[in-house]
Amino acid sequence: MWALFVLTVMGIRVASTFQIGASDNNYPTFNSSILETHKKFLGFSDKQILDYLLDKSRYDKRMRPVDYTVVNVTVLLLTLSSPDESSLKYEVEFLLHQKWYDPRLKFDDGGKHRYLNGLMHTDHIWLPDTYFIKHGEFKYPLIPIHIALRIYPNGSVIYSMRRAMVLNCQGNLHIFPFDNLKCPFALESVSHEETEVELKWSKTEQQINGATSLRQQNAYLVKNVTGECGKQHTWRGNYSCLRVLLVFTRDKSFYISTVFVPGVVLVTSSFISFWLDINAVPARVMIGVTTMLNFCTTTNGFRSTLPVVSNLTAMNLWDGVCMFFIYASMLEFIIVNYLYRRLPGASGNRPVSAPVPESLKNPSLAQTNSRRVFSDTNVQQPSQTTPATTPNAVPEPALNHRLQSDKARAAASVFAWLRRPQLFVTPDVRNRQRLAKQIDNVSKGVFPLLFGIFTIGFVLTFAIIKPSQQENFILL
Repeated sequence: MWALFVLTVMGIRVASTFQIGASDNNYPTFNSSILETHKKFLGFSDKQILDYLLDKSRYDKRMRPVDYTVVNVTVLLLTLSSPDESSLKYEVEFLLHQKWYDPRLKFDDGGKHRYLNGLMHTDHIWLPDTYFIKHGEFKYPLIPIHIALRIYPNGSVIYSMRRAMVLNCQGNLHIFPFDNLKCPFALESVSHEETEVELKWSKTEQQINGATSLRQQNAYLVKNVTGECGKQHTWRGNYSCLRVLLVFTRDKSFYISTVFVPGVVLVTSSFISFWLDINAVPARVMIGVTTMLNFCTTTNGFRSTLPVVSNLTAMNLWDGVCMFFIYASMLEFIIVNYLYRRLPGASGNRPVSAPVPESLKNPSLAQTNSRRVFSDTNVQQPSQTTPATTPNAVPEPALNHRLQSDKARAAASVFAWLRRPQLFVTPDVRNRQRLAKQIDNVSKGVFPLLFGIFTIGFVLTFAIIKPSQQENFILL
């Protein structure tokens, strides 16, 4: 009897401790004294454990886990993109992982759950009040997207949220498009000072990492820098703050193919006129004018997409020098053509030619005179013995002068094809034409040489030396 009585009393006490089905959720209601003693949740689901741990009588989300809470932070990059190659804004989408310790959430279920999924309980758990400063603007949606909330048996909590931001970047436009874009942003606690909540970069994991499926569109990340905020990042005083600096570079091949290669082709095309004949006026004028117009069109079309600033030193220098060489080649042709065509004369600037004999103007007359001269000579030979008193006889001096003049005309008509190129040229004219041709020959070598020296110096200065300086990788 006594044994039966003892068993009955023990059954009543056990039934009062575990009242199965007493609640609306159809899971056991626990005696807090027993759970606080044993901390065992054997055979319970994660929902049942979370409902017990987050009960308002035991957990207040307004209170920090401990007096001094340390939150470890890591960033996982998902997408990087830019609207165009010349933009100063970059769109970044990432996951922000935060990890801290909350002793109120410790549990022991005998190893059944590696962690508890508390994603549906984000409104009932203390979360760090982290916000972003000095970044630009948020993309839609403006509120963070909760990705994961994991609670581990030892009380560790990992919270992940997804954010998308448009970063305002800084670039060294003096060496555009060979500069690096520096895009900073920072994380800071809203209401807790550094003595209460401190944000720290994780020491056990990589602070900023790219996802395996990282997508990049017109964005080429070359460096990332993390650290604590300085005076240039925060202005609130003793609040914990972390900074991030993402360094992007531009696509050099895009600018080479759309700016520099067309510029080199147009400038060297203007040098082709040096190899054309001086008298080929239409061809040389067409080459000069066409290259000038094409270069202006190409430059204006490209500059319409550039930032509207006044300190694009590299681009201004390139456009100015290319325009100078194209215009100089046109001026060279004008000077050379002027020297070659201008002949000395007494009446203004019009060329004056040497007098042309009548025999050259009318070759048939020259041949007639030649036959007459030889026939007169044959006829007059027998008359040399006739007396000088003949009434119609011509005096001998006058006859000799006429014979010499006729012989000179005949010789001029026979050898005119040899002498014709020299009839219109004087020694001074030959010097001017020789000078014009010498200028053309010198320009064939000087213009390409000077442009080649400039191109090499431009590439070494703006594409190699200045981009490698430290100021292109740090935030000034």
